[in-house]
Amino acid sequence: MSTLPKISPINPRLTLIPYFCKYGNMIAAQSKKSAEQVAKYADMFSAMGTEPRLRIMQLLLSAHPDGLVVGEIQAELDIPNSTLSHHLDKLKAEDLVRVEREGTFLRYIADTDTLQGLLQFLYAECCTRNQAVKLENVVQICK
Repeated sequence: MSTLPKISPINPRLTLIPYFCKYGNMIAAQSKKSAEQVAKYADMFSAMGTEPRLRIMQLLLSAHPDGLVVGEIQAELDIPNSTLSHHLDKLKAEDLVRVEREGTFLRYIADTDTLQGLLQFLYAECCTRNQAVKLENVVQICK
């Protein structure tokens, strides 16, 4: 009995066994990447999962692209300074906002690239593959 790998009938220079071996490894790598993406996006949703943080994100998006300094956010939302700082740190840790220093002030800006990735992840299945939700309906809600 020979232990040599089978030769491909299509291309004699290829063997069948290494191909399937590599294919299986590629699927495992893709699954790991997908699991990491799900965990990353779950953390982002968790960061926005409180009323104050969601209000902060709405406010920063309404002020996009300039963003707002901390005092402006505090005045608009009436959140105590220490609590606001905690919420902003959580949003920053998940890359949902960026911070730019302007002298003694910190300007917070919604990171629209991160939000775009988050929305693409969320609607990838429901609006493309199985079309459970029509994309046009989602856009109309936002208008």
